[in-house]
Amino acid sequence: MKTTTSSRIKILSTAAAILFLAAAFSWNTFQNATHEDYHNSNYSKFWIAGHMVLTGQNPYDPTQWYKAHIQLGATWIPDKIFLYPLPQAFLLVPLALLPTQSSFLLWGILSQTILAITCFALLNQPGWIRQRRLFIPLVIFFLFFGPVYLSLQIGSIGAIAVAALLVSIMLLDQNKSLPAGLTLSLLALKPPQGFPILFLTGVWFLFRRDWKAIGGMLIGGLILLISGLLYDPMWVQKFLNNSQSVLGRTLGVQSNLWSLSYLACNTNGTCTAILGTVLFISLLAAGGWLVWRFRAQLTAWETFNLIIPIAFVCAVYLFAYDQILFIFPIVWIAAKLVERTKSYIPTFLFMIGLDVLSIALLVVQANSKSDAWNISITVIVLGLYFWLLQADKKSSNAKQPEPVASQI
Repeated sequence: MKTTTSSRIKILSTAAAILFLAAAFSWNTFQNATHEDYHNSNYSKFWIAGHMVLTGQNPYDPTQWYKAHIQLGATWIPDKIFLYPLPQAFLLVPLALLPTQSSFLLWGILSQTILAITCFALLNQPGWIRQRRLFIPLVIFFLFFGPVYLSLQIGSIGAIAVAALLVSIMLLDQNKSLPAGLTLSLLALKPPQGFPILFLTGVWFLFRRDWKAIGGMLIGGLILLISGLLYDPMWVQKFLNNSQSVLGRTLGVQSNLWSLSYLACNTNGTCTAILGTVLFISLLAAGGWLVWRFRAQLTAWETFNLIIPIAFVCAVYLFAYDQILFIFPIVWIAAKLVERTKSYIPTFLFMIGLDVLSIALLVVQANSKSDAWNISITVIVLGLYFWLLQADKKSSNAKQPEPVASQI
């Protein structure tokens, strides 16, 4: 009888959670829709790229790219071609099957659903009973976390990277290295952030001698490269040229080491190149050492929690909404705070504080046209993660029984 009652309560609780989130996601999506100009939004670039591939055009042809914007009624055309690697446009074709507004609404719902699934999957760890109760609060928290809030507002497709990373972690936990590597290669579709992540992940795989995972990453990368070459043999050169232009207009206004070097050098190009290169190599080397140092102690999720913030700072260029991947270390931090303090209060204070800070930084960015101060989010997340990680490992070692001396 108790089992039946318990099952009914669980089913009703699950149904209530789904209905609540469905209502919250719908309300949030339609609220964003009332403020977003679909024709001149970040999302419109993705829709246009997918639509051009769907109609046999080339997003890397400047003339066709410009005409596609005019046909949509867009006036904001910051780049001469599609900003991202050409193979990414192939994945965007399904979004272009619907009109812009309907597509934007659908993607908003899907992005939030991916966010919720990620939180649920990460919290579904053995023995994490108290932590699982954080599911709804964490999802709501992320809706107001600056990078996620901005990503949903403008229709960024960062949720694809979130989904790819989640699937990779789950596959690695199941010792399915080859498909995990293949899935991870999708991060290369956003090279400025993806390549540092893939580099440090590759170092981790190398230390673990996980050749299947490395092979999967290489195979996936080749598939992406060749698929683009078959569509436009010059796509790599065109992408690099356009990226150089983006770097030129974003240097000094973003929260990465290159922009910070540019500001520290008082906009001197030579100084920026030297300081930025030294910091870039030093930070990647430090990240590689940490991955090696903890290679036998960390799970796949914990390793990526370390890699993501380091890779974010090393990115050649990036935008505030790219910190959407920080949901992985933040969920871990929230769960560990509950485990360590035996209370939800520190976790809620952490979540509320991070929300307030991230939204305040968006306001600063809107007024100053610079998100350099966003580096504080990276420092807080990485610092708190590393502190809790050290404390967690010390606690685990302390709980291990001492070896019993043999009696003669």
